[in-house]
Amino acid sequence: MPPFLPYGRQLIEDDDIAAVAEVLRSDVLTTGPAVAAFEGDLAAAVGAAHAVACANGTAALHLTALALGLGPGDRVVVPAVTFVATANAARFVGAEVVFADVDPATGLMTPATLAEAMARAGGPVKAAYPVHLNGQTVDIAALAQACPGLALVEDACHALGSRTGAGPTGNGAHSAMTVFSFHPVKTVCMGEGGAVTTNDPTLAALVAKLRGHGISREAGAFRHPDEAFAASGEANPWYYEMQELGFNYRVPDVLCALGRSQLAKLPRFAAARRSLAARYDRLLEPLAPRVRPIAKVPGCEPVLHLYVVKIDFAAAGLSRAEVMTGLRARGIGSQVHYLPVNRQPYYVERYGQQSLPGADAYYAGCLSLPLFPGMAEDDPDRVVEALSEILGP
Repeated sequence: MPPFLPYGRQLIEDDDIAAVAEVLRSDVLTTGPAVAAFEGDLAAAVGAAHAVACANGTAALHLTALALGLGPGDRVVVPAVTFVATANAARFVGAEVVFADVDPATGLMTPATLAEAMARAGGPVKAAYPVHLNGQTVDIAALAQACPGLALVEDACHALGSRTGAGPTGNGAHSAMTVFSFHPVKTVCMGEGGAVTTNDPTLAALVAKLRGHGISREAGAFRHPDEAFAASGEANPWYYEMQELGFNYRVPDVLCALGRSQLAKLPRFAAARRSLAARYDRLLEPLAPRVRPIAKVPGCEPVLHLYVVKIDFAAAGLSRAEVMTGLRARGIGSQVHYLPVNRQPYYVERYGQQSLPGADAYYAGCLSLPLFPGMAEDDPDRVVEALSEILGP
């Protein structure tokens, strides 16, 4: 049998290993030059003024909530179709989550679903966290225009390399901050890692401070000069101040070296993903209408993190579990992204059952098929052939 095809996996090459080995042979393994170098490369890649690297995408989401000053009594809108971390970031700081419905064809928040969520929030909404699901982008410009004054944080953990007419995702043209993840199944891999990009130097400095226990070593920012400075006026060499209640969300140089090596390959990885996705699109045409690729978002040039199809399981006479089991028996992995977060037990117990028909319709038919740069050019043929066998004539 051919090798098992997971729904996603990293592609680590010899130069990636060499980059990590170089750091391991150096004097600095964490909070050193590789971190700053990666941040600079990431900011340049997405067209943002600042990038702050951190432990993972969840930490990045948490840091943005802290930097915005969200807390008890605040309301934050999050789309129902996302990974739980997007909503959890609001709860980490004590804010309440208002779940927005999504377009059933794409799984994305829209200006209309954001407005509807804000209307039933029961009070003022301070922020929204639109999610660029699967690599396709929300219309951030439209959200910003529809809700002026609302703090927008883009969850782009699926969308590194994606573009719209406004430029690369993460450039901050219409949002306060953007969050990325570098988990092994993402387009660029660090093992674990995340980042926040922004054009606001104040937010960038605050995120960086909160990443490291809320500590500042900047003499110009010290708040207790009697402790900070010697009689000569020079800062005491040992001195630092914890100015905020922060966290240890730092990311080591070892992982940033890997991330920097991988980031240099973003154009190649993006091209591979686009080519594989286009091949899937062509091969799936005979299976319509029972199986269709996820609807395309106009004006978006995605680098797909996930290749999602919508399957009419009822018409096929099979459950999603039966289809997934059949694929696995043929050496093919698949996954579901995601059970709507409002249906998770924690959120049902907190907010009760909610009717979000767009999210329910998207979830009912979605299935993620294998997509990663290390796939062979004809691997989609094998996947679609397996799907055809399982679904029958």
